[in-house]
Amino acid sequence: MENNNQYTARDIQVLGDLEAVRLRPGMYIGTTDPRGLHHLVHEIVDNSVDEAMAGYCTRIEVVLLADGSVQVTDNGRGIPVDVHPVTGLSALETVMTTLHSGGKFGGGAYKVSGGLHGVGACVVNALSSWTRVEVRRDGKVYRQEYERGRPLGPIAVVGEAPSTGSGQATGTTTTFRPDKEVFVSTDFNFDELSTRLREMAFLNKGLEIYFREEKTGRELTFYFDGGIVGFARLLNRKRAVLQDEPAYIEGSADGCQLEVAILYTDGFAEAVYAFTNCIHNPDGGSHVTGFRAALTRALNDYARRQGFIKEADPNLSGEDVREGLTAIISVRVPDPQFEGQTKTRLGNPEVKGHVETIVAAGLSQYLNEHPSESRRILDKCLTTARAREAARKARELVLRKNALEGGSLPGKLADCSERNPELCEIYIVEGDSAGGSAKQGRDRHFQAILPLRGKILNVEKASDERIWNHEELRNLVSALGSGTNDEFSAAKLRYHKVILMTDADVDGAHIRTLLLTFFFRYMQELINQGHLFIAQPPLYRIASGKEEHWMYSEGERAQKLSELANKRGVVVQRYKGLGEMNPTQLWETTMNPEHRTLLQVTLEDAAKASEIFETLMGSEVAPRKQFIQAHAKYATLDV
Repeated sequence: MENNNQYTARDIQVLGDLEAVRLRPGMYIGTTDPRGLHHLVHEIVDNSVDEAMAGYCTRIEVVLLADGSVQVTDNGRGIPVDVHPVTGLSALETVMTTLHSGGKFGGGAYKVSGGLHGVGACVVNALSSWTRVEVRRDGKVYRQEYERGRPLGPIAVVGEAPSTGSGQATGTTTTFRPDKEVFVSTDFNFDELSTRLREMAFLNKGLEIYFREEKTGRELTFYFDGGIVGFARLLNRKRAVLQDEPAYIEGSADGCQLEVAILYTDGFAEAVYAFTNCIHNPDGGSHVTGFRAALTRALNDYARRQGFIKEADPNLSGEDVREGLTAIISVRVPDPQFEGQTKTRLGNPEVKGHVETIVAAGLSQYLNEHPSESRRILDKCLTTARAREAARKARELVLRKNALEGGSLPGKLADCSERNPELCEIYIVEGDSAGGSAKQGRDRHFQAILPLRGKILNVEKASDERIWNHEELRNLVSALGSGTNDEFSAAKLRYHKVILMTDADVDGAHIRTLLLTFFFRYMQELINQGHLFIAQPPLYRIASGKEEHWMYSEGERAQKLSELANKRGVVVQRYKGLGEMNPTQLWETTMNPEHRTLLQVTLEDAAKASEIFETLMGSEVAPRKQFIQAHAKYATLDV
């Protein structure tokens, strides 16, 4: 009998660099869905941006070619092509085929860099079915091609570099085609990529980025002399602002360079966009922590000096000074430490102190030099503080009331018997009729139902005090148990699937939008951690004899009717409300994990999402009218 408990050296599999990347691509690019696909472009562009940050590149060109490949060209120095002393290969081949290689280590070629792990070009090469790199350097054009990361031949000289006004051209052109064996889809999204390229241009004053899509002919050129100040203005172009111009702060300490732009609006949401060496850090990090500490300190010091806050009054809290704030924080650090290859959070502890010192001094100077803007900012902060105190009292009243009633869970909640949150899910359902069907049709073991009465409050227009006094939102927060905003705790979340289930009509879409607005503004971490979903109820029931078919789109309905064209007695029923289905039908079509379709809510671009919510749900009518006029031709009307 074979002994399966033996564990010897023969059981250890040694993978080469490229095999490791192709076997576990998620370890290097996060995922193989569209986010991972677009990450390939970011990696190559980041290498060109590194040249720009070093002062050697002024133009980057990105083209989505008609054959599905991507071409990135820069006018930097060009990747070296001489023989590497360790690998014995050309430097180009070393960079394209060896993990943790490149000019980003040791501070030799780059003082600051975005491609810090030395894996970007190699990973892109490994996950592409075909790659070609052309280098213009030393008056010549060098070329090497690869197939799934493997060189198809040695590096070759293919011509002379063209002449320019200042000499012969230099730079690098990388063309790659993502591997269909690796990615769920290899279709690039022009708008998503243009957002990232626009950010790169904002963060690098004087850098021109040209972007084109061959299939559609769409093209954009990004070039900003104003840098992140222009970025802050753009993000708030549809909002009422409290300053004539964003506050701009810059400084450096121990090799850490900092730029900050600050702009306040009359809204309620905070929007902070943090970057390290031009890499977006959506989860923040030490630079954001330092900025927030400095912001709170500087505003409190100024408020007390000017008499806005009396001696006996408490200080403004961090939450008070961040309402309505838009901030762009860009640091350039010689040796940044990120959490994970996708660089979502900066971990360097020393950066916090540098940022806090520079921002505190710069913001204090701005407040002293701009008294009218400073007064408007402080008036808003003090109004927020008063509203927060009123909301705190309302919240405490709710909690005390719940405690006296014997528990904090709302009475309308039909809870499940399972107590492991990872196995539990809750359906947020509109109306008593749909709620009744869902309660009867659910699996009571792991599915909870919370019906909502009518349309909830539009939080984009409401203060915290109004929100906490709104019964339906209080019930929702109580049922989930995780808290909101800074008090959010994933460990207290009672259900790991939070599912919005609304009617397939205009009112249902509106209620779903109101709920999404609430989750985005007050429980964004729920989205970030992948817990929010949207249920997809069927639009049609098509009956033919004893058979019934459920159709979830107009296209499915048309196809099924075409298949049944020669049959008699075909009945088509349109479902606009969940309550029109009996409990069994609702279970089979929308709630049964074996048959249902759930759409996971994700947050790809916080800036774009914030702008859309502000446009559609905010208090300003003109931007919403413009949006409707611009997109009316894409609307599907059910009348």
